[in-house]
Amino acid sequence: MRIDILHGDITTRSVDAIVNAANSSLLGGGGVDGAIHRAAGPGLLESCRELRRTELPAGLPVGAAVATPGFRLPVRWVIHTVGPNRHAGQIDPALLTSCFRGSLAVAAGLGARSIAFPAISAGIYGWDPRQVAEIAFDAVRSFSSPSSVNASSVNASSVDASSLNAAADSPLELVEFVLFSEDTTAVFREVFDS
Repeated sequence: MRIDILHGDITTRSVDAIVNAANSSLLGGGGVDGAIHRAAGPGLLESCRELRRTELPAGLPVGAAVATPGFRLPVRWVIHTVGPNRHAGQIDPALLTSCFRGSLAVAAGLGARSIAFPAISAGIYGWDPRQVAEIAFDAVRSFSSPSSVNASSVNASSVDASSLNAAADSPLELVEFVLFSEDTTAVFREVFDS
């Protein structure tokens, strides 16, 4: 699996799926979440509202992942995941790992060949970009070793068993980290090269 680190706007990437650093309401917000909702158009919000009405009445839990169509984005799917908020006391790295692993499992279960991630929780949620990069790269590398993906490694409330087993037959070939900040991009590149 190839890993690319890019400075840019995740909403313009031509990959199969992009990951949205969502809030648990799934109803849009600031930062990358707001940018994805604006670029996707009103269909994304309606799809998220339907998830809330049906599968996720209490919202998407921290560390879980769920997919919707991409609507006006140049992608087939948006995979929403809720990163841990350090300012709210969510400091367990396993929660952040679950965001990356769960998103990869959902993408593989959908048959995606390529996926783009933002720096989940590195913005307003207060996680150090270096730690986010380390966790992200570890999650991607362990996912490409299918024996490491199991029910205990992701939040199974939104990722079913077939998605968890998808790593063994994963079509994923490319994982991009698309980072809006030049500083965060530099940190990700430094961690990747170390």
